[in-house]
Amino acid sequence: MRVGQNAYRGCLLGLAVGDAMGYTVDSRTLAEIREDYGPNGLLGYDLVNGYAEISSYTQIGAFTCNGLLLGITRGQMKGQMAPYVKYAALALREWAVSQRAWGRPERTFCWLLTQPEICRRHCMDTRMLENLCRDPRRYPLGTPEEPKNRYANPGSLTAAVAVGLFFDPDRMEQLEIDYLGAEAVALTHGSPLAFLTGAALAHLTSRVVRRPNVSFRLAVKETLDTMKERFGPKYSQTYELCTLVSQAMQLCDNPTLTPTTVMERLKCESAAEVLAGAVYAILAGGGDFDASLIIAVNHSGRSAAVGAITGALLGARLGETALPSFYIDCLEPGEVLRELADDMYHGCPMDMGSRLFDLDWDRKYLHGGR
Repeated sequence: MRVGQNAYRGCLLGLAVGDAMGYTVDSRTLAEIREDYGPNGLLGYDLVNGYAEISSYTQIGAFTCNGLLLGITRGQMKGQMAPYVKYAALALREWAVSQRAWGRPERTFCWLLTQPEICRRHCMDTRMLENLCRDPRRYPLGTPEEPKNRYANPGSLTAAVAVGLFFDPDRMEQLEIDYLGAEAVALTHGSPLAFLTGAALAHLTSRVVRRPNVSFRLAVKETLDTMKERFGPKYSQTYELCTLVSQAMQLCDNPTLTPTTVMERLKCESAAEVLAGAVYAILAGGGDFDASLIIAVNHSGRSAAVGAITGALLGARLGETALPSFYIDCLEPGEVLRELADDMYHGCPMDMGSRLFDLDWDRKYLHGGR
């Protein structure tokens, strides 16, 4: 397996591991976590029937991957396609369908809807779900230019991970992928701080995947500089985001502060704070997957979101082979995520002028998995 494919698998599996670990204690206070799991907090999965349960953070990241692949397949096979954000929106609406036990349409587009292990009803943002379930003809989703709300929480932040993972110079330029990260989050979360965090996370993910030998700290600094240059002139909130993440990096250099003290100070409630918390957890954990995840989930904020972003970035950086097997073995959607990661890595193997025909790809990305 080439390094790139290893990173793609590591990113989606790491996202799911962090999500599953944090889901157990999400939005509980640090005192409550310590009361249940001891003074050191949660140190691993709290399994349910032998499995680690994932939440909507993993599902949204996966469905966004599905949507982007749907778009590129239509472009190559049919010679025409809508903007990628339209396919991300379609995928998010189909994820919303998976979260209800009624009203599933006869025709669907995402093959992930046929995979029950990625469709469990574990939504972490009910307001987002309600918006996605509305009639799209009457209630269009948001854009950075025309937001539909002021939500700043991290409900759809993992969509930006999928966008960053999708990046390839042959598919899209870095500037476009950054903006697509903002667009993907703005579909459901209209606060500039939320969709700007999406842009930053898409940029950082693409950099971590494509330049694994560059230090993580340097990759973060380059991301922040790019955000200021590209989004700062239009959105003053860019500087607020950059200040939050820079503060997290500075706190990591203070040896007198414990990780839990810092995570409580960062709050980790909004999308921007979640990214700051993930950056701190990775740096404070010294790049070690297990140590970083323990820091990422033991606090009073959005543990599942911070865990998911931490796991995705570290998984992309370290690759699947570096992830501890005890995390992967009991991860219910593990095989589905591997398959999806491989599809993201390889891209559509067919085009209009090719004699090659991939029946499985055709089934998944032209016929919705049926």
